[in-house]
Amino acid sequence: MSIDKVARIAGVSTATVSRVLNGNPAVKPDTRDKVLAAIKACEYQPNLLARQLRTSRSRMLLVLVSNITNPFCARVVRGIEEEAEKHGYHILLCNSESRLTRESAYLRLLSGKVVDGVITMDAISCLPGLTTLIGDSPWVQCGEGDPGYRASSVTIDNFKAAAAAVDHLATSGYKRIALINGDLRYLYSQQREAGYRAACGKNWQAVVYADSLEYQAGVQAMAELFTMPEPPDAVFAISDALAGGALHFAHEQGLRVPEDVAIMGFDGVPFGSVTYPPLTTIQQPMHQLGVRSVQLLLERIDNPEVETVNEILDWKLVVRGSV
Repeated sequence: MSIDKVARIAGVSTATVSRVLNGNPAVKPDTRDKVLAAIKACEYQPNLLARQLRTSRSRMLLVLVSNITNPFCARVVRGIEEEAEKHGYHILLCNSESRLTRESAYLRLLSGKVVDGVITMDAISCLPGLTTLIGDSPWVQCGEGDPGYRASSVTIDNFKAAAAAVDHLATSGYKRIALINGDLRYLYSQQREAGYRAACGKNWQAVVYADSLEYQAGVQAMAELFTMPEPPDAVFAISDALAGGALHFAHEQGLRVPEDVAIMGFDGVPFGSVTYPPLTTIQQPMHQLGVRSVQLLLERIDNPEVETVNEILDWKLVVRGSV
């Protein structure tokens, strides 16, 4: 199926079809819709290699995700994919587990011009290695940013968000507020713990470290907290998945939430609204994190000299029944 037939069906020129395929923003929305409908009707498959040779662009973006099973990551990736498609790009997704050996194989696609740029969601401890591997290629770090690196970044103020979570628990009358944290290789884990400790001040503190962000890890971390001689009356977890596990443990032990122990999460993923009771949480703008990552990356692809941006998005405290 040729581009000429697509143009005939849509009633436009082949140049207009080409502009739609290349994500040119100058095409009118109704014209773009007609062309896309014709492409779908024809089941037209553009020759991506030929286009790459003509334009020196693959219109592919590499996305390195630490753990795609994490509901937070999945929601961010949805934002990345939707925004990329608006601009005529597709994504290549790598579940990296923050392992440089795995990432290096994918990052070779940059030097081969198979992808035009990369969005990473890796731990801050991986950034020195990534800097070496990525070199001068367009790069945005999503959800984990440090102004000390060349990459632009999009994240939230994790310190302030965690401090606000603890303040909410304290003003709700809880005295022994514990933290379930995760992998300290991640800057957000470090920042959320720092916010927790700052908000607690000289008051009662207890921190346990889950071995992953999985639901079952939250169960185990909560069990560890309740081996203490004086267990907490409130628990703040750095992810909703961990908080969900903590909630499960509380139910298994016959603890009333929030009467016996309050539980608070972080991220604002959808399942937190349907737990019993629903989770109070810090809601991150997950979709917008993905959208802005793509926008910043495309700016760098279009203009390699554009200044590095470290963007901080807003977060929201969502109060539900678990506190």
